[in-house]
Amino acid sequence: MPRRLLTAEILSVGSELTVGETRDTNAAELAAALTAAGVRVNRITALPDEFGTVREAFTAGVARSDLVISTGGLGPTPDDLTREAIAAAVGETPAVDPGLERWLRDLWKRRGVPFPELNLKQAWLIPSAIALPNPNGTAPGWWVDVPGDRVVLALPGPPREMRPMWHDEAMPRLRRHGIGEPVVIRTLRLTGIGESQVADLLGETLLRAPNPVVATYARADAVDVRISATAPTADGGTADPRADGLRAASALADAAEERVLQAVGRHVWARGSIGWSDAIGAALETAGWSMAVAEHGTGGSLAALLGDVAWLRIAERRADPLARTADVERAAASIRERGGADVGVAMSARPRGRDTAVSVVVVMPAASHRERRVAFLGGNLGRQRAALAAADVILTTLRGGNRSLEAVGALPSDGR
Repeated sequence: MPRRLLTAEILSVGSELTVGETRDTNAAELAAALTAAGVRVNRITALPDEFGTVREAFTAGVARSDLVISTGGLGPTPDDLTREAIAAAVGETPAVDPGLERWLRDLWKRRGVPFPELNLKQAWLIPSAIALPNPNGTAPGWWVDVPGDRVVLALPGPPREMRPMWHDEAMPRLRRHGIGEPVVIRTLRLTGIGESQVADLLGETLLRAPNPVVATYARADAVDVRISATAPTADGGTADPRADGLRAASALADAAEERVLQAVGRHVWARGSIGWSDAIGAALETAGWSMAVAEHGTGGSLAALLGDVAWLRIAERRADPLARTADVERAAASIRERGGADVGVAMSARPRGRDTAVSVVVVMPAASHRERRVAFLGGNLGRQRAALAAADVILTTLRGGNRSLEAVGALPSDGR
């Protein structure tokens, strides 16, 4: 049985990436999929269309990692050099595959146009490679078996071609080969606290442990604490995939999550990749309620954060200042009535020195809540942070003033 593929690196080939003309979304998608499958991604590298540079990257990659995945460089033009680079890295010579040639020529025949002989390089294969079908383009992918049970995967660069090939061809083949190890990933989303404060409260012992790996990430809408656990073995390594491997990894993740919650649990408002709109929507759905929002001094940041959702009846940007708490209260009651909503929210943001003062009022069928906060920084960033502060006030109020583990656990899960 082939050795399982446990480590990987991703090569994004194309000078348009290294000069900043195109944003690389492929690498992030592939890294997320590999991580979820229990594969450790050690490197993500962008490479120009230079033969020597690309060849060296493949040569070094197969020496370091079990799996090397490239995107891009599979076109027909002279600067598309991925096939040549892989062939040189593994010491083989590419040749035209008759079946791929027939397929390519048929594509042009069906279009009723002459076949450019330049495209014949897209029919190349090397002895250790098989072609991965591409029904969405003219560039087949490559699966290359490398000595030592290592694998090189070459995928096309356009996402509309890369994604189907990855999901329909590459990933099923990787699973049959054997990929990853039992892994459990938990993500806790925090608000009202900075990343450095979170790290300080968690402590170096927890954050430097090799298994589970606990890490903090500052996102635009939250601070995330990510827990990644693998099944241990007697020698401190990781276990082969089996039924109890996942349970062992879950037990480690549970223990680490409990420690995280003990340290920063009062700041946790969601799990996984759930956003503020998802969380507020879930709380409203539980009560069977709808909501209407009025905001001033935010540039519409709260409405943008909530998005186009069915439960938001009205999102209004007010030109008149809501200078006093009473003004904000009246605005919340008014927007609730005019929107025919169960919950009315009004917020006002205004500069306060270098920061932004935020006033929020939430009016519900049988209760209301008012709160003032200060959002760090001013200007556009301050307005965005004011909207996050308002979202936290809304969510906490809808949950009965409780940002509890039970409330968080009731949120829809994204599987992470």
